[in-house]
Amino acid sequence: MTDAPASASARRDLPPVMAGLAAQQRAASILAGSVAAPVHAYLFLGPPGTGRRESAVAFAAALVCPNGGCGDCPACRDTLAGRHPDVTVVERTGASILVEDARAVVSLAQRGPVAAPRQVIVLTDFQLVGQAAPVLLKTLEEPPETTVFVVLAESVSPGLVTIASRCVEVEFVPLDVSSLEVALVGEGIAPDVALGAAAAAGGRLDRARLLARDPGFASRQARWRDLPGRLDGTGATVSSLVGEILASADELVEVARERQREEIEAATAAAERDGERRLAGRQAIEDRHKREQRRVRVDELRAGLAALAAAYRVRLVTDGTSPRRVATAARAISAIDAAAGSLARNPNETLLLEALLLELDATS
Repeated sequence: MTDAPASASARRDLPPVMAGLAAQQRAASILAGSVAAPVHAYLFLGPPGTGRRESAVAFAAALVCPNGGCGDCPACRDTLAGRHPDVTVVERTGASILVEDARAVVSLAQRGPVAAPRQVIVLTDFQLVGQAAPVLLKTLEEPPETTVFVVLAESVSPGLVTIASRCVEVEFVPLDVSSLEVALVGEGIAPDVALGAAAAAGGRLDRARLLARDPGFASRQARWRDLPGRLDGTGATVSSLVGEILASADELVEVARERQREEIEAATAAAERDGERRLAGRQAIEDRHKREQRRVRVDELRAGLAALAAAYRVRLVTDGTSPRRVATAARAISAIDAAAGSLARNPNETLLLEALLLELDATS
């Protein structure tokens, strides 16, 4: 009951450029109050898909906007398009943040702003800081007065503890179905489509947006749920089913690619309007897109495995009078959960799913 006034207040106080933050009520409250007098560093903490990155860029736009985040001025437009000279989004160049990357950030922080009263440096994937943390610590503790850091991380890893203690922590949480639905409708999605996408998104705004553009997601979920009934004890069927569900995962990746093509086209058009001969930072954008495509694929496989596990949980209820069938369903759920956990280690997807379906087939 107490969240409703806070939510309304957050929406009312947010500058227009940060309007997308309204669903993250606590984060919105902290950041809306920080625009006029920001501190030296913020830590945006939370799982993927909760809007940390786009919120960081919107917050940066508000910090460099002469009107506090109007959303219409050149400063806001350039920041959102990735072209503002005083807003830098730093992407890692390797599997983790390298020491060389950290040194480049330290050098960048010493540079004065070009067009705005301050510069904003956004550091992504900071849970992977590793051995680069000591290089950044002093600069993050005491940057120049004209530099504001926004650090994005999924969690506070051991290497991040000291740095985290020097930042204002801003928590981003998975959103409930209602909040996702409201966010999608606010972006122009039809209410019935928004509800379906929100319910299937697992609390992730980025996934909800993709599913809202993808008419095939319901049929893919049904395909996963139907797998137990299609297993027939043959390896040929297992191989065919694995090929089918991997191909279906590509369907959502293609939706993501289409959205990314639109992003590149819009950024290129904006650069041309500004008289630029080419899109600055295009390679960095394309590298980020490749990482996003991988996350979309893994998320889709996890969602499919969750649907498969749900099918076996139904069996736990319907076969509750048979101890043998209950034990079989419980073993199946355990195997599915283990396969979902293995996706974090970037396995061979075909071998992983074939092994899983063979195990499910043997226990059915």
